[in-house]
Amino acid sequence: MSKQPNDQIRQIEQLAAKNPAIVEVDLDPDQGTVRLGYDGRQLNPDQAAEFADQLTPALRHQIETCTWQLGRQGGRACETCALSIEKQLERLDGVRQVSASCRGGVLSVTFDNAQLSADDLLYHVKKLGVNVAPSRAAPSRAAPEPEAAPEPPATLRGQFWSWVEARQEKLELIFTIVTFVTMMTGLIADWLVWPSAVALVSYSLAYLAGGFFGVQAGLESLRHRTIDVDLLMVLAAIGAALVGAPFEGALLLFLFSLSNVLQSYALDRTRNAIQALMKLRPDTALVRRGEEQINLPIEQIEVGEELIIRPGDRIALDSLISEGESSVDQSSLTGESMPVTRRVGDNLFAGSINLQGGLLARVTRPANDSTLARLIKMVEAAQGDKAKTQRFIDTAEQYYAMGVIGSTILAIILPVLFGSEPFATTFYRAMTLMVAASPCALVISTPATVLSAIANGARKGVLFKGGVYVEEAATIKVIAFDKTGTLTQGKPTLTDAISLDDNDPSGEKMLALAASVEARSEHPLAQAIVTAAKGKALAINEAQEFQSASGRGVWGRVNGQIVTIGGPRFWEDEKPEGWETAASHLDKLQRAGKTAVVVAVTDENGLTRIIGALGIADTLRENAAAVMRRLRELGVRLVMLTGDNGRVAEAIAAEAGVDDFYADLLPEDKLRILHELQDKYGPVAMIGDGVNDAPALAAATIGIAMGAAGTDVALETADVVLMADDLSNIPYVIALSRQTRRTLMQNLVFAIAVIIALVTGVLGFQMALPLSVIGHEGSTV
Repeated sequence: MSKQPNDQIRQIEQLAAKNPAIVEVDLDPDQGTVRLGYDGRQLNPDQAAEFADQLTPALRHQIETCTWQLGRQGGRACETCALSIEKQLERLDGVRQVSASCRGGVLSVTFDNAQLSADDLLYHVKKLGVNVAPSRAAPSRAAPEPEAAPEPPATLRGQFWSWVEARQEKLELIFTIVTFVTMMTGLIADWLVWPSAVALVSYSLAYLAGGFFGVQAGLESLRHRTIDVDLLMVLAAIGAALVGAPFEGALLLFLFSLSNVLQSYALDRTRNAIQALMKLRPDTALVRRGEEQINLPIEQIEVGEELIIRPGDRIALDSLISEGESSVDQSSLTGESMPVTRRVGDNLFAGSINLQGGLLARVTRPANDSTLARLIKMVEAAQGDKAKTQRFIDTAEQYYAMGVIGSTILAIILPVLFGSEPFATTFYRAMTLMVAASPCALVISTPATVLSAIANGARKGVLFKGGVYVEEAATIKVIAFDKTGTLTQGKPTLTDAISLDDNDPSGEKMLALAASVEARSEHPLAQAIVTAAKGKALAINEAQEFQSASGRGVWGRVNGQIVTIGGPRFWEDEKPEGWETAASHLDKLQRAGKTAVVVAVTDENGLTRIIGALGIADTLRENAAAVMRRLRELGVRLVMLTGDNGRVAEAIAAEAGVDDFYADLLPEDKLRILHELQDKYGPVAMIGDGVNDAPALAAATIGIAMGAAGTDVALETADVVLMADDLSNIPYVIALSRQTRRTLMQNLVFAIAVIIALVTGVLGFQMALPLSVIGHEGSTV
């Protein structure tokens, strides 16, 4: 990582200074790392790791991405102008990747901020005449507002077109209605033999209203040196008028305008996924500053300030609870159906709802980097990132449109030169052929389908980072699961408490003694024992003379007796009373893939006896086996990858029901196995938590991060992000992707079949222009 800007360094230092538990910050900008020294009495290791994760936005690599809303550029039914924008921006020094989509309404540019600033980039975008607006996740420093770029004073003509652009969808609907009314007036005038001037004026108005936006779009496309279907439709309508068929031309313009209105409506519904997310974000929040309570705009609230969150409030910013306990509804972000309990030290996500108790929470992220803001940016970027099929069709459309024009010219010239047909007849047939062969339905089939899938997933807390991943997820043959935190709970849990004391058959006394000693330890296994004791409401006393032997065991004095907890290695030299019985239990627990320890007490006379054994394991998620069965029904092979030993891996694999497992793996081993699976079976999806699995997520055909709400690494590395920590979303991703692909193929086959049928009808059966118009536009609708 290159040198960080000074304001980023200051941001890290200021954030650390506001946390009294942080006693040292060692920042290495060149390596992109930060080392924290903290007070272990105020923060445990997990909380310290969470705090370090909050610093990562300021440590990101200097490769940045700007996302803007993209206004209409050129044709309404094609993406050729968007492709032209991509090519021109890709020529700029420092630009790494450009994705533009007029249908998605997004322009996303990834660039090196050492070579190009965000303001410079915006200047070049505006210089191309591209109409952009700030990302809907604004306020965001990563996407400056268009006003930041210098612009010449607006002319009267420019003001008119700006006014039209702002109201284009409403005007298109009005013009479509006007086209229909005037077209029918002209037809009635012809039937009733009214004065020819009535029909002429009516058809002229129909052409003006119906062709207004088509001409504008066609000229704009030509300015970008492209040809699209708007231009084809306008040419066909003019051709119909020239051969004495003004009604057919007006009908074409009416149906083409109507299809565009309906298309805009359908795509707007899809883009409303972002609107729905934006509604989750409050504009203001109540902040406590000293003794005052102030309602402030969220962009003015700084990291470290304390929010007052009342019952029923929607949480405005990512924060950490410092006081209170409540149930929180996170369904709008993660798709979880049930509220979750949040206590002191737990994270709150912007956009979730506080249901019951009042809370005080310290802000951990600014407004432009909250979980909700990142979701909005991600959905925007996904809508601009096209599927492979769409990108191919958008590229091919240009050549296809030129081919249609060339074929139309030949259809006019050849019969006149080599046949005896009159010019009017061949020209009429050529115009009919142009309409029949136009690719409107073909080019709209892919984005309509893929954008709908992206919106559907976003509503359920599943974020595809682009249309390409919607398509690729349908091809997955193998899913490789990380074990810890993905198939399992990700933290040790006490599973067995075996009493060897006849006076304590339930084992509760033994567990209480063990917890009293382990309460002085921060080891994850110790915390599992303490948590289990608290869950049974057992009395935990303070242990005196606490000592530990790293990797072997701990001991302390509780109620006058020495209590010792240790694994088999601890008892290698001494075999206390009851060891033979305990050893058989230890062996049984270890064969089940669990960590086993023995609890012993030493009385005042120095006699040590074993009173019980404890089994601790990272337990399988409740729904893991059911999810594996569902995935197997979908025809996917299931593999588990883990760094744990073979015995533990075998036990978890058998319980989960995966087809195969690989144990004792280093990170580089996971990458090697992924490549082997791809070579043997085909496309592979890797599912992990997005932190230690980042290399594998990046190497897989599809990387899927679980439980990624608030996790920077997961959001940046994975191709598909599951905001909720729920395995059941994985079958949903595969099923949605496959259904999307089926719908996509149906649309493509239908569109191509209609074109072939219409062209055949024109060339073989002299199909009339009105039928060609209805067939063409009908298939688009």
